[in-house]
Amino acid sequence: MGYRSLIGATALVAALLAPPGAQAFDESKYPDLKGQWRRTNTGNPLRIGLPWDQTKPVGLGQEAPLTPEYQAIYEANLAEQARGGQGTDPTFTCLSPGMPRVMIAYAPMEVVVTPETTYIFIEHIHDNRRIHTDGRSFPNNMDDDPQFAGYSVGKWIDEDGDGRYDLLEVETRGMKGPRVFDASGIPLHQDNKTVVKERIYLAKANPNLLHRGWWTRPIVAWCPTSRSGGARTFARKATPMSASARRTISSAPTAS
Repeated sequence: MGYRSLIGATALVAALLAPPGAQAFDESKYPDLKGQWRRTNTGNPLRIGLPWDQTKPVGLGQEAPLTPEYQAIYEANLAEQARGGQGTDPTFTCLSPGMPRVMIAYAPMEVVVTPETTYIFIEHIHDNRRIHTDGRSFPNNMDDDPQFAGYSVGKWIDEDGDGRYDLLEVETRGMKGPRVFDASGIPLHQDNKTVVKERIYLAKANPNLLHRGWWTRPIVAWCPTSRSGGARTFARKATPMSASARRTISSAPTAS
């Protein structure tokens, strides 16, 4: 309960220090994303080796449109895994999976919306994200200080004009490697110039379902005529995440 008292005290101090005329955060203008979000597919209840495309089998069944060079890398990686090795998946050393793999949501996910930043908490090691929605551009020094999760810049959009935001569009750049798409080792290009774009929104027919449409470009590892894309759906659970996941994000560095 201590962390709740600390959050309350921090909010009180922030309110007292707010400059005259400052507008309070109007939570009603944003979608209700509270609660714990889990993947909706139930075929893998232990969340072990989750594939990137949850509609297809793990491994070659994912049908990743790789170039011949990266297809050979991928198949060599699968062969090593079949022999009991780790393949090209770097997470066995406890490195962060990075983007876009963290959004597979292999652990419970929580979304916290604030006026200038939307946080996505993943209850696993250090896989949280910070999406800046304050109108900033990407930092000029991304190549000097890349991050596994990259730098994410987003924009809230009122698609139906009812005065409430219903869509979060996000673009992520500035990622570092090594990273792969999923546990099977689908490769990303080694130059780490991946760009990830997302559309995050609640289902209109069922607000307990959160949709995330996404695509990645450019990935030279993939065929020039192809781009990776698809959708994922998360179901809301009543139980929030643990305090440890919330505390992790507070110590993460801020993009400049």
